[in-house]
Amino acid sequence: MDSKDIRAQFLEFFKSKSHKIVPSAPIVVQNDPTLMFTNAGMNQFKDYFLGNKTPDSNRVADTQKCLRVSGKHNDLEEVGLDTYHHTMFEMLGNWSFGDYFKKEAIEWAWEFLTEVCGLPEDRMYATVFEGDEKENLEADEEARSYWKKLIPESRILNGNKKDNFWE
Repeated sequence: MDSKDIRAQFLEFFKSKSHKIVPSAPIVVQNDPTLMFTNAGMNQFKDYFLGNKTPDSNRVADTQKCLRVSGKHNDLEEVGLDTYHHTMFEMLGNWSFGDYFKKEAIEWAWEFLTEVCGLPEDRMYATVFEGDEKENLEADEEARSYWKKLIPESRILNGNKKDNFWE
């Protein structure tokens, strides 16, 4: 599959899960003085997460053009050193505004990747948050329990706050 196929199949898959498909927001952010450029797929939904606005739909999916050039969590020093840090990229996103959470998100991610995209199940790994004792944050055992229904526990890896770009 090429990127056009992946994008179309992603949007069609989430449409079948009752998601409203919304267009990519402009890469130059409008009406938000905190951002110059769209640097993440969630930017256009910021007011929903903050409770400033009510979404038209509790489930949406999109494909968002992003540009990263600086910021608090700047990863420009990683560009070119690996295959996943870029300055311009596209994020595929499925979003729930109080409608579903980890269980459905994990099950649908698995279904999309293995059944729609045809990725081999025996090569799939997952990460879950290991917790942070200093900040009194517990490990994400809820997500681990859902992943354990899909893959062997040996392929569920712990990730920490340093691993998680989006604190």
